[in-house]
Amino acid sequence: MSRLRDLNISRGRVLPARLLSVRFSRSGGPGGQNVNKLATKVDLRLDLDGVIDILGGAAVKRIRATLATRLDGDGNLQIVSSEYREQARNIEAALSRMETLIQNALVQPKKRRPTRPTRASQARRSAEKRRRSEIKKLRSGIIE
Repeated sequence: MSRLRDLNISRGRVLPARLLSVRFSRSGGPGGQNVNKLATKVDLRLDLDGVIDILGGAAVKRIRATLATRLDGDGNLQIVSSEYREQARNIEAALSRMETLIQNALVQPKKRRPTRPTRASQARRSAEKRRRSEIKKLRSGIIE
């Protein structure tokens, strides 16, 4: 069986493997006898309460908000992988997917700075509206 490894979130930020739990089950889909005999599907969970000490409360709150659809009933982050026919490859796929999801969840979006349209763009918009209005008037057949 493949061993769980630490999750490298960024430089200096590593989530230890002890916070991870893994369960195996039989995978669905094609695979012949392999599907019926072997438990290759991986259900990987990360204890977010234990992550607070490492990442901080604000980061965990952000992960919970961003990845709310991937949380289980206990508030753990859950990833399921069954794309490969080998348990070890599914574990590695789940680990790398979890790393990517956490890294993306921790990225702060840029603050939107409201801008105003330029005078030239307002003039272009008005001119286009007048032009379209003229075209539609000409279509009606009634000339005023």
